[in-house]
Amino acid sequence: MTNRAEYVLALGDDALIAAQRLAEWTSRAHELEEDIALANIALDLLGQARMLLTYAGELEGDGRDEDALAYWRDEREFTNVQLVELPRGDFAFTIVRMLFFAAYQAQLYISHDVEADLEQPDRLGEIAAKALKEVAYHLDHATQWTVRLGDGTAQSHERAQNAVDELWPYTYELFEAEPQLRQDWLATVDTVLEKATLTRPSDEDSKFRPTGGRNGIHTEHMGYLLAEMQHLARSHPGAKW
Repeated sequence: MTNRAEYVLALGDDALIAAQRLAEWTSRAHELEEDIALANIALDLLGQARMLLTYAGELEGDGRDEDALAYWRDEREFTNVQLVELPRGDFAFTIVRMLFFAAYQAQLYISHDVEADLEQPDRLGEIAAKALKEVAYHLDHATQWTVRLGDGTAQSHERAQNAVDELWPYTYELFEAEPQLRQDWLATVDTVLEKATLTRPSDEDSKFRPTGGRNGIHTEHMGYLLAEMQHLARSHPGAKW
């Protein structure tokens, strides 16, 4: 990230794409309560994305609002981390990804919380303070389910462990720009995984570390996600409802 506008835009892209993936669970979860919970978390992330993209547009000064940034950029213009764009996967995959991402957002927003620096509050700090309350719930929800799945049946444990193994390499990209956040993130995640009787790969064993999302390099899944997300706006440009 070379400036504040790009930094805020990247955080907005993270939240937007994570929201899109979670929204795919609507009407597909294993029980009604979880269906509603996942939809609500997706809406929380969408709300964060709207605030961040609006702010990024103002910082840019090019007249682009949240809708322009969400619907009228191409794949290479998005700077979200690859973790959030991976396909929905099974329920265990979704929960473990939520754990990793919510724990990251918690550390990120704590570092920007306006209440931590009342003498010099800024717009990002105000957004962080609001988002922290939502992220705390996301993290708690993911924690409870990770423990239930990991320390549950043989099948649920296997699926949760597979999710940890598959997703772990993508977590390194979260901290490329802010490595100081990783230690506290690890403390949170390791505590949950231990309770869930799950094992995470060691740094020594993690040679595969996908990267490039912050520079517009994405997985093959990103284009399909954007095609679905942007279809209506691009089919009816300028439409008002």
